Amino acid sequence: MGIGVSIVGSGHTKFGRLQENLEQLIVSASQEALQEAGVSGDDVDAVFLGHFNAGMAADAFASSLILQADAGLRFKPATRFENACASGAAAMYAAIDAIKSGRIEVALVVGVEKMTHNDTAGVTRALAGAGYQNHADEAGVSFPAVFARAAQIYGQRYGDPLPTMAKIAAKNHSNALLNPYAQLRKDLGFEFCNTVSEKNPLIEPSLRMSDCSLISDGAAAVVLVAEHRAAEFAQRAHFAAAVHVSDLLPLHSRDWASFVGPEKAIQAAYGQAGIQVQDLNFAEVHDCFTIAELLLYEAMGLAEKGKGFEALASGTVYRDGAVPVNVSGGLKAKGHPVGATGVSMHVLAYRQLTGQAGEMQLTAPKLGLVFNMGGAAVANYASVLSV
Repeated sequence: MGIGVSIVGSGHTKFGRLQENLEQLIVSASQEALQEAGVSGDDVDAVFLGHFNAGMAADAFASSLILQADAGLRFKPATRFENACASGAAAMYAAIDAIKSGRIEVALVVGVEKMTHNDTAGVTRALAGAGYQNHADEAGVSFPAVFARAAQIYGQRYGDPLPTMAKIAAKNHSNALLNPYAQLRKDLGFEFCNTVSEKNPLIEPSLRMSDCSLISDGAAAVVLVAEHRAAEFAQRAHFAAAVHVSDLLPLHSRDWASFVGPEKAIQAAYGQAGIQVQDLNFAEVHDCFTIAELLLYEAMGLAEKGKGFEALASGTVYRDGAVPVNVSGGLKAKGHPVGATGVSMHVLAYRQLTGQAGEMQLTAPKLGLVFNMGGAAVANYASVLSV
């Protein structure tokens, strides 16, 4: 079982409102990953950077900043990858493809974003650029508005999702208490998340502030190697599957409240790995908004359509459940530095599988799902990692 690529080292900065600039974040995560893997820049064949940017940072040409992490990286090929909020996974999968082709054997992959020096309105505008611009009803529509509409449509079909969304927010904030990298390590509780208040206002109809992920700075990095090299390293986790599925960008051409793309990617990843959802020991998924995590329960096969609430009611997705989801706190509480998110998910899954997750550590996990999404279920990346 496997696609011929393994993670053998990782790096992760804290997420939040950070003083470090983009270069410092990249270098910090890169150096930690190299050190953890026990390799130098001389051992790396190519570097890959996930970085959305969208005008949020002045460093538009940032891929070669990775070379400053180690003198041996100078003159190694370096490329930036952008695929909205899935930019990190895009860089990861490009490195996987390069290794599988036989062109390289060792890759350094970094995801980074510097967002908090912009105001909320500026970040919202930048992220909205990842939506469809050539239709009057969609151009410039913010992602909170898009996912609020998804929640409204879901509610019309299946019943009010807001209490379930509040349970997801409360779960992820509780989980983040054990994550030293998390931006908001505060247990908000269900009642706070389920109540509109001065501290938890409506951002859009059907979307409270507690339903939204955070504006963040941060970076994460991994060292990937060809499978035949993996035995050289003390810690390793293998890609059992890596599937990328893209859907139509215009929302008026598809169902706003249906995660067809994520479902296709996740189910194809199960098939590639030769597993079923019940074989998973945990999942890190893209909860940019709590309605997204709810829809992902159904895309994963944890519940039937319209019954995602059952994954919470049964306890399945809680830390002590059969398939814990977002034990890191997810984007909701860990933070969402856009280009770093997909790499961060893989880092924390790798650390779970290799027993390096600290207070977040689950009991002897063997299989984990990572799902990173760009746009409103447009770019969908599903990985299954195993030991």
